[in-house]
Amino acid sequence: MTMILHLFGISCLRYIGEKQKRVSYMSHYLLIPGKHQLERDVFMYRAYIAQKKYRVVLDEITGVSPSELQPLKLLAEYFAAPAKRSSIVSKLEQQTSGNVDVGNHTFLIVAATIYYHEGNFESALRILNQAEHLECSALTLQTYLKMNRVDLALKELKSMQEKDDDATLTQLAQAWLNITMGGEKLQDAYYIFQEMTDKHASTPLLLNGQAVSFLGQAKYEEAEAALQEALDKDSNNPDTLINMIVLSQHLGKPPEVSNRYLSQLKESNIDHPFVKEYLQKESEFDRLTKLYSASSVAEVS
Repeated sequence: MTMILHLFGISCLRYIGEKQKRVSYMSHYLLIPGKHQLERDVFMYRAYIAQKKYRVVLDEITGVSPSELQPLKLLAEYFAAPAKRSSIVSKLEQQTSGNVDVGNHTFLIVAATIYYHEGNFESALRILNQAEHLECSALTLQTYLKMNRVDLALKELKSMQEKDDDATLTQLAQAWLNITMGGEKLQDAYYIFQEMTDKHASTPLLLNGQAVSFLGQAKYEEAEAALQEALDKDSNNPDTLINMIVLSQHLGKPPEVSNRYLSQLKESNIDHPFVKEYLQKESEFDRLTKLYSASSVAEVS
């Protein structure tokens, strides 16, 4: 029973974004044998992936490791080796084209996560819709929000509430949906994030949630305080840096302030979707500028 309670607590830490404590707790229970050892290992390796410690996962999960751990090695490889992503996705297509073990929800989460990062939301939903696991439902809701399908996200939230209304994931899903809907729902989202902070821990994920709800309500000083605390906890967190860029614009700070955060974001999270899209638009702008300049010179001549 003690081990089950600790695993439950660790799963809560995972969902609210507390990565270091999860690894520390897993290391503390490293030598505990029994039927919960595999679940503990799944939590631990997912924490290492969240910390971008991909080499640990790649080195420790071998061909003889349990099948439940193999998807995590695939996910670590996907994030660690951008040049191999095309082949990894092809391999994933083969694995998901036939009968999928819906009981291995770790594989479903990994497959859907890779598709999500590839922008292939239809395939992500195809995988997730095969499972009843609450985490699969949460990722389904996130995918719907990414597709701007708030109506479908609402239905998914109701399904999650029917499964477990008090679960950490269900509460987080409610907060994400509240932020998307905006208006009076923003304050409700803040209360959810604050309650989780009081109950579990103050993490960059929860602090960014609070900051976004503050930004939507034009409470810029409160947003700045939350984001500064998030920066103190993780100076390279991409969500914090992006929100700091947005906040700097709202506060009318000098351009060099937001540029500083942008430079840090590019350096520490070059593979982030925001950075990729920004660099693409920056390149397109430079191309159009050169094209316009060349046209102007030709007209003068």
